Amino acid sequence: MVEIGKLLTEGKGKRVYETNDPDTAVVYFKDEALAFRGLKRGRILGKGEVNNAVCAHLYEMLHQHGIRTHFIRTLDARQSLVHRCEIIPIAVKVRNRVAGSLAKRIGLATGTKLDSPIVEFELRDEYLDNPLINGTHAAALHLATQQEMRYIVDTALEINRIVSEYMAEIGVELVDFKVEFGRWDGQIILADEISPDTARFWDSRTHEPMDIDRFRRDLGNVEQAYQDLLHRMMGE
Repeated sequence: MVEIGKLLTEGKGKRVYETNDPDTAVVYFKDEALAFRGLKRGRILGKGEVNNAVCAHLYEMLHQHGIRTHFIRTLDARQSLVHRCEIIPIAVKVRNRVAGSLAKRIGLATGTKLDSPIVEFELRDEYLDNPLINGTHAAALHLATQQEMRYIVDTALEINRIVSEYMAEIGVELVDFKVEFGRWDGQIILADEISPDTARFWDSRTHEPMDIDRFRRDLGNVEQAYQDLLHRMMGE
């Protein structure tokens, strides 16, 4: 039986707790929503349950394709049991279309389809405003070896392929997503989450967002968009 202990860390969309097993942790998905470095705050009812279910569904699918992740199993509607790993402080972003900050940085219109995916890295340091870095920074700062970074890039691109193909089958386009990786049992594994909080999902026909952008941009129907995405994934 899993016994939940003290809070280990808390982010924008989830809390992580220790358990009675030092090798595992419990992730609790919250309804609270933050945007623009915390300047915009709100609550999306049911978001935590949707994110928990979406992430579990995708991570189980990735397991079937040979992608190693920290996910073990769901505990209830909002909580999942995961391997407790050493997080590499690098956020990995994979982009299939121009959206968000990328539009400002490269001068292409939002929604522009990229000929090939872009992979970007951010140093996870809020005091430095999470600056963009590259693989040589990671090696010089002893965050990850060159071999580890190659594995992370290859794995992120494979995740992109798998999830993009799956989403296309249910009328959804994966525009971009952000993940983190960690070290566990001598190997690099996917950690963090893939959910409407950390990825842009667009309806393939209308290009309407089905993710946190509806909250960021005051588009309305945020809860419904999250639920619609989950219903499609569940075949409902």
